[in-house]
Amino acid sequence: MYKNVGFLRKFGTMEKAHTHIEHSIARKKKGELIFPTDFRGQGTAAAIKKALSRLTQQGKLKRLSHGIYYVPKVDPVFGEIYPSPAAVAAIIAKKEKVSIRPAGAYALNQLGLSTQVPTKLVYLTDGVPRQLKIGKVIVQFKSTTQKKLAARGDLSGLIIQALEELDTRNMNPETEKRIMELLLKEDPKKLQHDMKLAPARIHDYILNLLKQSK
Repeated sequence: MYKNVGFLRKFGTMEKAHTHIEHSIARKKKGELIFPTDFRGQGTAAAIKKALSRLTQQGKLKRLSHGIYYVPKVDPVFGEIYPSPAAVAAIIAKKEKVSIRPAGAYALNQLGLSTQVPTKLVYLTDGVPRQLKIGKVIVQFKSTTQKKLAARGDLSGLIIQALEELDTRNMNPETEKRIMELLLKEDPKKLQHDMKLAPARIHDYILNLLKQSK
């Protein structure tokens, strides 16, 4: 008898969590991301996990990656629309209270130094390293040091990461012109701060470019 009472209480708690989560998701926008932590306080971790799993089976949610779901969004012409990989990365960083910074080919693309659309978005982070696939795009979080994330300028921080991908000894004039334009848009104080954090070859390259602009 006591076992039955315990089971009924547990079942009732799980059903309550499921009902609350279902109603909450019904009010979400199509394509919006959902995390189990969004429902803390509405049930046990097991009850929340079970509710999200059931809603996924019912088609009311889609599982993007481990612990990440989204409300399905379907376009009549293009079919299923996945959440923006960059938006997913930003929301994960915000949820987990960690820093991220685009790196490699993705940094080049963000600055307009490459027209090639990367199929892998690499971010440096002080959080947990992970990799997830969103449609055909892979989002990778790579662990790094605090120094690499300490840049104050949005542009100069990206430029430093992008230059790590390039051979600064053999740069074409068009690329150098674009880099110069970007450097001159940065706050001088932030640029000066960030140059001190850059590897020696990149620091010297930026310094030489700036001298040429005077």
